[in-house]
Amino acid sequence: MKYAEVIIIGGGPAGSSCAWKLLQHNMDCLILDAHKFPRTKLCAGWITPQVIEQLELEEYPDIQINANEVTFFGITKKLRSKSHAIRRVELDHWLLKRSGVEVHEHKVYKIIEHNGFYIIDDKYKCKYLIGAGGTNCPVYHTFFKKAHPRNKDKLVCALEQEIKYDYEDKVSRTWFYENNFHGYSWCIAKKGGYLNIGVGGIFKKKKVNIKAHWTKLVEKLDQLDIVKNFEFKPKGYLYYIRDRIDHCRIGNAFIVGDAAGLATIDIGEGIGPAVESAFLAADAIINNTQFSLHTVTKRSNPVSMRIMHSLWKLSTVFRPEKINSMGFL
Repeated sequence: MKYAEVIIIGGGPAGSSCAWKLLQHNMDCLILDAHKFPRTKLCAGWITPQVIEQLELEEYPDIQINANEVTFFGITKKLRSKSHAIRRVELDHWLLKRSGVEVHEHKVYKIIEHNGFYIIDDKYKCKYLIGAGGTNCPVYHTFFKKAHPRNKDKLVCALEQEIKYDYEDKVSRTWFYENNFHGYSWCIAKKGGYLNIGVGGIFKKKKVNIKAHWTKLVEKLDQLDIVKNFEFKPKGYLYYIRDRIDHCRIGNAFIVGDAAGLATIDIGEGIGPAVESAFLAADAIINNTQFSLHTVTKRSNPVSMRIMHSLWKLSTVFRPEKINSMGFL
């Protein structure tokens, strides 16, 4: 049986960031992930300047800096702030390699706690266990599901595809609340001639055909001469935006990132909260201190948010019944 003092389940930004911090303090750790890296990861791939600073990505070569454009009910504003776009297939692999952590390709099925240790599939053993496996993280489902129930009203459903396409306009475009949809759609240009296209929102038990909204987005991209005559094959995923975070540590088991449901409440950005929560978990282990996620960022870029909020207030004049007091999501 393989032993490590800390085992992290999930090799995305939360898992690799936690390992990176732990190894800086000579902690013995190991990452388990069901996939071999590099691997495809559904995500719009927008990161904040805070993430660039926290992860020391100033020298990372594959960040594309785009103009930032948002639209509410046909009201369009070009923001002063820039959008930083990455491809998750590249960044996640780069972060994992940089961390220097040992990685095992292993899909986790069963975790038990025994005599102060965690046993994973009778193959791995650890003192500390970090759940960084996203919405379907086995650590969450094994230890936290009852203590940390998820609010279905905070569930985001998204459809997305990243395509190789000959398009040189360096712009990140986002459309909010179009076609009576409680959410937003996006088209983000990335380095290497890639576009990430998607639509996501909160349904709150309403019957919404997200595929129909995807079709509307594709039609818009065609009308704007951004993407024409392309045969899309989007895929879906689910995650939760920030809600209650009272029980994110039980014993020596932790949940971070999307496993804890930490995406920002304004635009559902998850990479920043994943990194912050991962660092907090690592600090709690290194220093033997309490673990709390209450300081994790609730909203994304404050400057852009103030401009977007002004647009939001203006748009309520036209569609007040379609907007909630939280803003976008």
